[in-house]
Amino acid sequence: MVIAYMLVCSCVWAVLQTLSEMTIGFPTSGNYIDYAGRWVDPALAFGAGFAEWLGWTAVVGAEAVFFDILIKYWSPDGIPLAASLTIFTFATLAIFLLPNKAFAWFEYVTSIIKIFLFLMIILLSIALVAGAGPTGKVHDGAYWRGLPVFKNGFFGFANAALLAVWAVGDQVFIGIMGGEAESPRFSMAHATKLVPFRVNFIYMLSVVFITLLIPSDDERLLGGSGVTSSPFILAVTNSGVKGIADIMNACMIIGILAIAAESVYLASRIWRTMAHQKLIPEFIAKVDAQGRPRWSLVITGATALLLTYLNLNGDGAKVFNWLLSSTSASFFMNWMIIAFTSWRFHQALTAQNDPLFTQVYAWKGFAWPIAPTWLMAVSTLLFACCLGAGIGDLSTTPFSAETFFQYVIGILIIVVFTGVYKIVMKTPWRDPKTADLMTGRRTLSEAEITQLDEYYAMPKWRRFLTYVALW
Repeated sequence: MVIAYMLVCSCVWAVLQTLSEMTIGFPTSGNYIDYAGRWVDPALAFGAGFAEWLGWTAVVGAEAVFFDILIKYWSPDGIPLAASLTIFTFATLAIFLLPNKAFAWFEYVTSIIKIFLFLMIILLSIALVAGAGPTGKVHDGAYWRGLPVFKNGFFGFANAALLAVWAVGDQVFIGIMGGEAESPRFSMAHATKLVPFRVNFIYMLSVVFITLLIPSDDERLLGGSGVTSSPFILAVTNSGVKGIADIMNACMIIGILAIAAESVYLASRIWRTMAHQKLIPEFIAKVDAQGRPRWSLVITGATALLLTYLNLNGDGAKVFNWLLSSTSASFFMNWMIIAFTSWRFHQALTAQNDPLFTQVYAWKGFAWPIAPTWLMAVSTLLFACCLGAGIGDLSTTPFSAETFFQYVIGILIIVVFTGVYKIVMKTPWRDPKTADLMTGRRTLSEAEITQLDEYYAMPKWRRFLTYVALW
C-alpha cells in the first residue's frame, strides 16, 4: 500500500508538470481534451473526454458505497442499503437544482470541513501512535514486523495501486480550471509545486499512520467478516477516546458528499466541453438562465444515478470493484494520453521552429521529458496491475472471465470508443508540421508581466509565503 500510494502520488507531480506547460501556453476550453485533438487525433480527444467523464461519473457510485459504510457505523442494521443510496443521491444531485452560487458556498464550507478533518487525522494519529487514550498503547511498528509486508504478493499490490489511483483522484481537473484562471502563468506555476506537495504530504502521512495503527488482518476493516469501518475510526475506537470517532465519521460523510457533488460538476463540464468541440452533439452544451449546462447535468446525473443503484445488486462488493476499476482505468489511461500528447506537442514546436519556450517568462516542465516519461512508465505499470488483478493468481484460483472483465472494462470502453470514433468519423492523424499552434495561444499581457516582475523581485522567503497563504 505504501509503495502503491507513493507511485500514484508521484504521478500527481508528473501530470501537472506535463500538463502545465501546455495549459500556460494554450489556456483553451477543454484543456488536454483540446490538446489531444489538435496535436494527436480528434478520436483520441473523444476517448480522453469520454474517459474523464466516465471516471468522474463512476466516482459518484463508488462514493455511495462508502457513504453506506459510514452511515452503518452509527446504525449497523437500521438503514437499508436502498434508503442510504437514495439519501446519498438526493443530497448529491439536489444541489444542482439551486443557483450556481449555492454550489459555490457548498464547496467552500465543505472544503473547510475537509481541511479540518485532514488536520484532525494527522494530529490525532501522532497522539495515537504515542499511546494516547484510556486503552491506547504505543505503536512501534509491530504490525510491520509481525505481519506480512507484501500481503498477497503482486496481486495485493495491484489492488492497492488501483485503489490508490481512485483515492488520490485525478488532478487533471486542476489544468481544466487553471486554463480559465485570470493568469494561468502564475496560477498553474504555483499549483504545479503546491498541489503535489500537499497531496504527497497528506496521503503518504495518512497511509503510513494506517500501517502503524491498524493491523492488516483486523476483521473490522473493509472486506472483513465484521462490521466495516474506516481504519482511522477503528484506531480511535481502540484507544478508548470518546466522541472523536463520531466527529470524524460525520466529517467523512460530509467530505464524501462534497466529492460526489464535485464529480457531477466536473463530469457535466467535460461533457459540455466535448459538445463545444463538436465531438458530441452541440445541443448538450446549452445552458439555462442560471448558466447551468442542463443537458450535461441531466445526462451525467442520470448515469450517476444508474451506477449508484447498481450497488443494490446481490453482490455489492463486485459492483464497487466495477466502479473502482472504471474510475482508476479512466484516470491512468488519461495520464498516458497526456504524456503522449506532450511528446506530440514538442514535436510540433520543433517541426515549426516555434519560439514558445523562448518568450518572456515562458514556463517549461522540469527537465522535460522526465515528467511525461515517468507518467507513462507508472501508467504502464498500473495498466499491468489492471490486467494482473483481472487474471489473478492462477496457481490458487482458476481464471474467471467475469473477474477479468470486471477489472479491464474501463480500459476496454476507452479503447473501443476511441477506435469506433476513429473509424466512423474518419478523423485525421495530426502532422506536427501543420498542427495548430495558434488557436487559444496566450501572450502575457503587460499587467501579467508586471505582476511576475514584482513576484520574482521578492526575496525567496517572501515568495515561499505565497504558497502557504490561506486567502
